[in-house]
Amino acid sequence: MKLLTSLMVGAFFMFGAVSAHAQDFDRGLAAAQSGDFATALKEWRPLAEQGDAGAQANLGVMYDNGQGVVQDYAEAVKWYRLAAEQGTVEAQYNLGVIYNKGEGVTQDYAEAVKWFRLAAEQGYAMAQYNLGVVYEFGHSVLQDNLLSHMWYNIASANGYKKSSERRDEIATKMTSADISKAQAMAKVCMSSGYKNCGW
Repeated sequence: MKLLTSLMVGAFFMFGAVSAHAQDFDRGLAAAQSGDFATALKEWRPLAEQGDAGAQANLGVMYDNGQGVVQDYAEAVKWYRLAAEQGTVEAQYNLGVIYNKGEGVTQDYAEAVKWFRLAAEQGYAMAQYNLGVVYEFGHSVLQDNLLSHMWYNIASANGYKKSSERRDEIATKMTSADISKAQAMAKVCMSSGYKNCGW
């Protein structure tokens, strides 16, 4: 089972733009959504260079997918990292995917887990699902059915339907006591705002 590796292909992120450049960001978003990537690039690049995390994340998507620019994973990583370091959950998730796949960077599962974990702690269901996979198969972590079940359960509760299938499958390898413990761990994790999640 591989980690979920689909990026938000063609999906650009709408951020609550509070800066004076909100209109430029919105023009870029409207352009990207209509397929006018040249205008999106023109609007977002100056914002990204000034540190706007939303523009940085969306430039990452453009370079990752080759939309309006030559596909360049190293450039995608650059923009994702800048946005991810500012706490942008979508950029954190996409950076995790990039490290998992080794596109534009040396493949590094531990680095992928780091970024998935940061996104998961913000409630991002696809990152939570990927952590379930990581713990189920021991990708750069010790294999742990309890943590795997916990993350699948959390991702399912947050609306990622594929997670419930994986959770139910891993449950067949667990005792009923372990399943109860994993469910309790999921409740604690969610009620703590993803701060007390078994690590």
